[in-house]
Amino acid sequence: MDIAGLTKHYFSIAAAFLAITSAWTCASAREVSDSATIHFKVSDSRLNLNLDNNRAELDSLVQFMSRYGKSDSTYTLRSVRVIGGASPEGSIRFNETLSRRRAASIFNYISAREALPDSVTSFEYLGRDWAGLRSAVEFDTRVPYRREVLSLLDELLSSQPLSDAASDRTLASLRAMHDGVPYQYLLTHDFPALRASAIYVEYIGHPFMPVCNMYTLPPMSVMTVLPERLQYDLPLETRSRKPFYMALKTNLLYDALALPSIGAEFYVGKNWSVGANWTYGWWDKDNRHRYWRAYGGDIYARRWFGKRAEEKPLTGHHVGIYAGVVTYDFEFGGKGYMGGLPHRSLWSRCNYLGGIEYGYSLPVGRRINLDFTIGVGYMCGDYLEYVPEGRRYVWQATKRHSWVGPTKAEISLVWLIGRGNYNDRKGGDR
Repeated sequence: MDIAGLTKHYFSIAAAFLAITSAWTCASAREVSDSATIHFKVSDSRLNLNLDNNRAELDSLVQFMSRYGKSDSTYTLRSVRVIGGASPEGSIRFNETLSRRRAASIFNYISAREALPDSVTSFEYLGRDWAGLRSAVEFDTRVPYRREVLSLLDELLSSQPLSDAASDRTLASLRAMHDGVPYQYLLTHDFPALRASAIYVEYIGHPFMPVCNMYTLPPMSVMTVLPERLQYDLPLETRSRKPFYMALKTNLLYDALALPSIGAEFYVGKNWSVGANWTYGWWDKDNRHRYWRAYGGDIYARRWFGKRAEEKPLTGHHVGIYAGVVTYDFEFGGKGYMGGLPHRSLWSRCNYLGGIEYGYSLPVGRRINLDFTIGVGYMCGDYLEYVPEGRRYVWQATKRHSWVGPTKAEISLVWLIGRGNYNDRKGGDR
């Protein structure tokens, strides 16, 4: 039986139990309640009605509130409880913010359709939902090294209140455990359900008209564990969809020099990415002996680190290595310089470069970053010196240069594409 089936089975048993006990307490049972569990995409706080069963959940809750809040005046709204959840992989600060925004998204949707007085409304923000993860691992018998994972989570949850340092240590230990095998499984199969948030609504009937409703959910005080349990009804086939992180970019420095550039970068996991850049500009005014030509590119591998990098791939600090080739021809009516040897292939006429780089990718829009990168390394190759004479170009000398120093500079405009690859707000968190 899948998770959704077990969740429904759980509520069927609970409903049957309530049906039996309600026969004894029918005269005094006046509470009715309902709830909606809403799922969110990774790192997203926007309410997506087309995701999973979100639309049906919210429609059902609005109909419930309309029935007991408007049509039947014998009921009064007693409590509204909104719970924001997040999976543990982000930073503490980010997950707390994400939990608040998800709770606010649900509250704003319902409050736009039904009145939710502040006096009866409360919010709870789970942040890194370790308790929810513990319940998910207990339920999911396929988790690799499950006993070790449970032991690690139990050790964390046994210390109350949870400290930020203990939470960070647990996340680091979980990622390092058995080369990350259990963590990658949880990331794919169990973390998506933890991104759910919920709203619980309870009405109470007036004393002069007791009501017995055998199929309503129990009062809030009985359902304190349900914020964790309700989050595990996400179908397994939906969980298997992994986020995809890719970036297309152009180096604004090269573009400003009339040397258009384009690049692509792919996140390959565990804070690593690989990419490639290409530049091509071929401008000339032969009648005035003006040439502005260059083409070539580089490939690189990057390691991302820091708080922003933990919150979202392809964002924050990065270091890496790169290697590339370039050929050029620059001349403005005087002496000209041609990188590489003419009338040969790129590989035989180019200059070579390589080195190490450091950079920072700053979010400036929902799917836009600015990446600042500087590289230091080695560049070598042959180049020709020539001068224009009449309609010809006279070779002066062939030289070879060998340079150690800055060999790469970027201020790149980055377009983030892929599933889950966006920043949450302009210039800030995901």
